[in-house]
Amino acid sequence: MAVDIFQCKNINILVYVLVALFGIGSWVDINGLWVELPVMVPHLPEGWKLPSYLSVIIQMANIGPLLVTAMYVFCKSYMKERVAVYAVLGIGATSCLLMSFFWKETTYIAGDFHSTALLVLQFFLALTDCTTSVLFLPFMATFKAEYMTGYFIGEGLSGLVPSVVALGQGVGQLTCKNISSFNSTTNVTSYSIQPIYHSIRFSVEEFFYFLCAMLIISIVSFTILNYTSYCKKEKVKHQDDYEEVESSNDNQMMSSYELNPDQPYSISAQNSANHSNEFINPSALSSRNQLMKKNKQLDINSKSVDIIQFREILSTKLFIYYLVLTAWVNCLSNGALPSLQTYSTLPFGNDAYHLSATLANIANPLACLVAFFVTVKSSIVISFLTFLGTAIAGYIISTAVESPNPVLYNTTAGSVIVIAAWILVVFTLTFVKVSIAGIFREEGKKALLWIGGISQVGSAVGAIVTFVLVNVYEMFESAPTCQS
Repeated sequence: MAVDIFQCKNINILVYVLVALFGIGSWVDINGLWVELPVMVPHLPEGWKLPSYLSVIIQMANIGPLLVTAMYVFCKSYMKERVAVYAVLGIGATSCLLMSFFWKETTYIAGDFHSTALLVLQFFLALTDCTTSVLFLPFMATFKAEYMTGYFIGEGLSGLVPSVVALGQGVGQLTCKNISSFNSTTNVTSYSIQPIYHSIRFSVEEFFYFLCAMLIISIVSFTILNYTSYCKKEKVKHQDDYEEVESSNDNQMMSSYELNPDQPYSISAQNSANHSNEFINPSALSSRNQLMKKNKQLDINSKSVDIIQFREILSTKLFIYYLVLTAWVNCLSNGALPSLQTYSTLPFGNDAYHLSATLANIANPLACLVAFFVTVKSSIVISFLTFLGTAIAGYIISTAVESPNPVLYNTTAGSVIVIAAWILVVFTLTFVKVSIAGIFREEGKKALLWIGGISQVGSAVGAIVTFVLVNVYEMFESAPTCQS
């Protein structure tokens, strides 16, 4: 028998890479749009108010995951997961392609010009990305648990890859120069330090072509994972797959089992000389804390029958507790902190801002990779890491509140501390998210659907609260790009 060179212990490296490429499609388009804003804003009528518009539109797009969750709950028989995944990724790819042609187009509405085409297309990009949270995670439940970290690595790369490409494009590169201006009326010459932005190496249109290509790669990866026998070998069944058992039409009786809390669970196999009935007594387990796990197989008339076992996984209280932690972690990492990054880092210099953004994007997939090798299932450890991440986030928020003059601003020590804080907060909170998702992976598709939905709720709450604080109450003041 030929040896598969890609097989490494319990995972297949090629399938792992395909899972990561599939995960990149989760947020690559919205992340790409954000990093391209410095190039786009000078050409658009909204100016730097545009990010506020985009934040609100992203929250409006949460109607997507709400509809998908409702279909899972109320009309699951009509919920075709594969079709839905193709639909959302196709919408994202098409929107990126259209964005490359129409992002500059404006219309005159309510006495002012607005980037209508950009805002409408950005809604569909956000609809794609928000919906992936409740579609991609349940799909990953069909694979071995080890592949969950591969998906989160891809999700982390969805922020890193566009950032690296944008850096190569020359986004945000500038030189601070002392500019003089002469007032002929007063005969006074004034001097001010102004940023001079460097010309970019390729256009905004070409950048959106790249984002479209990344989504197409995600679609291709999803297709290979779904329809090739090579990848199907890495799929597993879990408790959701055993909710209904169908009888074969050729009068060969397959196994059957009955879920009844008052009776022993049984798996009976007929027409077998060696196996007649096997019983599993679940009296020691509560009906809530059970997980069916494939244990072995019986060959009955050339057909495979799965025998399942029950074991305790999570109590209801712990289940809810992890959901609360997930909402809180996403509230910080996806909702509040991204909106405050410029306020937190610019007082320490333009280099500190770019380094913190880039290295934080690297910390995300790195945390996922560490989670692959270091599995954490202890609620105490997860709680401690959540507390640690929250404490670091508190420091970051304090620097944003004190902007433009936080403690140690314009110093090397301050720059090092704030950059390290951003790396650590992203690494810690990402590690917590992946660890909790790995635990819920063992609970099945429904649990991962809860994780996806509650992640969006937490992100939305964080983004809305921060939007109000920034734009309504104006609690934060941005530091100048070039310090005098």
